[in-house]
Amino acid sequence: MPAPDPLAALRDAAALSPDNLPLRQHLAESYRGLGRFAEAEQEYKSALARFPDHAVLKVGLAQTYYQQSKPGPALVIVEDLLKRPNTPPAATLLHARLLFQAGDVDRAVHQYKDAIATEPTLADSEFAGRLGIGADEEESEVVDGRLRAADGDGGDDVPTEVERPKITFTDVGGMEGVKDEIRLKIIHPLQHADLYKAYGKAIGGGILMYGPPGCGKTHLARATAGEVRAGFVAVGINDVLDMWMGNSERNLHQIFAQARRNKPCVLFFDEVDALAASRSDMRQSAGRMLINQFLSELDGVQTSNDGILILAATNAPWHLDSAFRRPGRFDRILFVPPPDAPARAATLRILCTGKPVKDIDYDAVAKRTDGFSGADLKGLIDVAVEAKLRAAMKTGIPHPLTTADLAAAAGKVKPSTAAWFATAKNHALYANQGGDYDDVLKYMKL
Repeated sequence: MPAPDPLAALRDAAALSPDNLPLRQHLAESYRGLGRFAEAEQEYKSALARFPDHAVLKVGLAQTYYQQSKPGPALVIVEDLLKRPNTPPAATLLHARLLFQAGDVDRAVHQYKDAIATEPTLADSEFAGRLGIGADEEESEVVDGRLRAADGDGGDDVPTEVERPKITFTDVGGMEGVKDEIRLKIIHPLQHADLYKAYGKAIGGGILMYGPPGCGKTHLARATAGEVRAGFVAVGINDVLDMWMGNSERNLHQIFAQARRNKPCVLFFDEVDALAASRSDMRQSAGRMLINQFLSELDGVQTSNDGILILAATNAPWHLDSAFRRPGRFDRILFVPPPDAPARAATLRILCTGKPVKDIDYDAVAKRTDGFSGADLKGLIDVAVEAKLRAAMKTGIPHPLTTADLAAAAGKVKPSTAAWFATAKNHALYANQGGDYDDVLKYMKL
């Protein structure tokens, strides 16, 4: 028998009293406190449907988004709250965390100080330390969005690891066009090194993958490394950005140096637009310095990048600095669309592995999920499983998942890619001078 849900009684009480604001708020906070963020998100949304202007509920929903690594939705809510009088200090603190995550240290420091000045109990010594607050004013200061230390030191070695992925392209459903481009640019040069050297073609280079979130760009990059039995280094913005001046550039150099020591190696930059945004949009010189360092590393100015295979992923390629698109850098840009029907069916099979199932027609379910990303399909399975769990808790008898269960869940989950395509459509139609986004237009049949 499954363990009883500790929040069952509270949930039942909230269902009986849907207009009881303190009760609904307590239930949402309890879900969040137990790490049940999806349920907390749903409860906050449900409560806000009845109390749309309640600031505390909005802060709770934003915090839930943040804890699920969804900074975009969290920032939308927080920025709306900041425009209003009597902003909750918790919203100001969350804004500081979001700013720091985005690399805007000086504004993060300002918002953190505002939050604890209004509500001292919100003080977070660990976060304050990362912001550099509390250090001797003669020893450190915020300069141009970053902290400068008198001793010139500000961090430890970059904590990246070299993986040895075991997955290959056979573990990636669909995306045959993208795979072929990666084979030509990355895999074939390694497998036919002598032929490429005969033509004076260096082994290495960069590919930029773009598309809606949750469509498998990271999975594909990892499979690329497995395909050629190369090392794999996944680089996130937190591995590079640092509050101390000069340390972001140093971190980036160390990451490339690590890849060069372990070649052949696939170096994968996720959310690369956060590290390579257009310099014309920047007001701080610190960001420009990091981009210059990035370009220098890509060019192999001081050390050859032969054997270093560079992949990057972004949801917003239109924000990248144009210098990254020059030959020898990210000179191939590949559109990674949502999976097609066969790929969705294959993904559903993988997601159902290890779960009790009965005679599921995956192809039929796949036809009902047009536009779904891989992440959306995982959400579909989660919804179907939760429905089965609710039924099993009432009857005490677990039943396997069926085609009808997945089809019902498909009707409840909306594809998350629609918002991305709405933005991409504008760029593809009106800012596509080089034809970079022709694949988007082709996919949207425009």
